[in-house]
Amino acid sequence: MRSLSYIRARDVREAIEAFAAAGEGARYIAGGTTLYDLMKLGVERPAHLIDIASVEGADRIDTSGDVLFFGAGALMADVAEDEVVRRDYPVLAESLSKAASQQLRNMATVGGNLMQRTRCPYFRNGAIGAYPCNKRDPGSGCAAIGGLDRSQAVLGISDACTAVSPGDWPVALTALNARIEVHGPTGARSIPVAEFYRLPGETPHVEFAIGAGELVTGISVPKTDAGRYSTYLKIRDRESYAFALASAAVALAMDGDHVRQAHVALGGVATRPWRAHEAEALLSGRTVDREIALAAGRAACAEARPSVHNAFKIELGARTLADAMMTAGRKTQ
Repeated sequence: MRSLSYIRARDVREAIEAFAAAGEGARYIAGGTTLYDLMKLGVERPAHLIDIASVEGADRIDTSGDVLFFGAGALMADVAEDEVVRRDYPVLAESLSKAASQQLRNMATVGGNLMQRTRCPYFRNGAIGAYPCNKRDPGSGCAAIGGLDRSQAVLGISDACTAVSPGDWPVALTALNARIEVHGPTGARSIPVAEFYRLPGETPHVEFAIGAGELVTGISVPKTDAGRYSTYLKIRDRESYAFALASAAVALAMDGDHVRQAHVALGGVATRPWRAHEAEALLSGRTVDREIALAAGRAACAEARPSVHNAFKIELGARTLADAMMTAGRKTQ
């Protein structure tokens, strides 16, 4: 049995001050659906928990302004069921409703979901410690490289880590150019979601672009007419409660039958939510048909580096993206 301290913060300032006072081993907690899981596995071993679930205004959902704003404490289920989100930004609603079970979505927050850690089995084997993992124990090695790598990434990998970024919601946010609002000891700042997730490089344990004591407080998504013509497609081993082998978020802004601007991101195949700039460029000015969609999907996966068991993800990712493009294209007609 490990002892730990617990405090419930009433506002952001109190949470940040409590984190600073707690010192090493402090963690913020809201819904707890990820942190408690990792604590039981022995991967996370916090000494102090700062509960931010009751922070005033943390669950705010505001769709009335120039941006969609979601407080970090808003529940996944509540955002997915918001009328404006469902009608005008189905890619956001679908990415949330296809993530986890309804019970978990009723507990998990959209801010906490941003910081969900990988499902790599070598990373999650922390309690036993039988396999090295650079995310869990920096410098120890990566057992997934040359090991059982069917579920590992083929994009954005390094010689130190091939673990897949697990989220669905972050993929949709990446496609729509969201910004992550954070507060910390030195004040508030806004981080483009594309910069929020770090590639593994030689430091795969440094996963997010936030500093010690910084707290995610909200998510801002620019409003766009492409939102209505959007979708999130997820391919997995089973239909429910499973993480993506490949997923795609697509939103299309159209001029008649031609794509004016494409917003495209991939999940399940990369070490972070993967913005598919090559696919976006290929779609620009084109009419979306199956041939163009497949070409765009394959362009997005052109730099993939498969290992022993995961080469299938390259074509699966390309086809998943193509199918999502066709679905979004049909919504424009």
